[in-house]
Amino acid sequence: MIGFNTVWHPEEREPNDFYSTDPIAVRMLMERLQTDKKTVIYECACGSGNISRELESMGYTVISTDLVNRGYGTPGIDFLQVKTIPSNCMILTNPPYKYTTEFIEHSISLLPMGGVAAFLLNISYLSGQARYRDIYAKGLLEKVYIFSRRIHCYKNGIITGSTSPVCYAWYLFRKGYNGLPTIEWLINN
Repeated sequence: MIGFNTVWHPEEREPNDFYSTDPIAVRMLMERLQTDKKTVIYECACGSGNISRELESMGYTVISTDLVNRGYGTPGIDFLQVKTIPSNCMILTNPPYKYTTEFIEHSISLLPMGGVAAFLLNISYLSGQARYRDIYAKGLLEKVYIFSRRIHCYKNGIITGSTSPVCYAWYLFRKGYNGLPTIEWLINN
């Protein structure tokens, strides 16, 4: 079968896991959440600014940082070393995949009770015993928003016309939530 015997090579990945987000993914989530425009949004892995620019175009105040300078936001900020965020802040990002668990755990530690963090992740991030133990068993995952049609995340920020091989979803965590997650679809034609 085509595709099932494909071998993934580490050298094929972008070294800093920079895969820029299609702005439509941001708009679809925010339209569903209907977040108050007074909420400050922290994009802690802003890359070249696709998520931040879309949020700003929607009227949100955005704090944009990244470890690597990609020409947008404040570079040289290691999110995992950030100690505080504004009390009215939501975290929304497409994190570097190899540090996703750390980003989720650190986000939860920074948020006030009831605070929200949303991560754009591969749908396969739902599986795994270590992830279940370290993240999902804590009951903080409130919703998973799955796109009805695959969206793009562009390696090194280079836009291509090819179809995305990855199925993405927004994972919404809420500090203090203690229950099972629900699934909703974001319908994109």
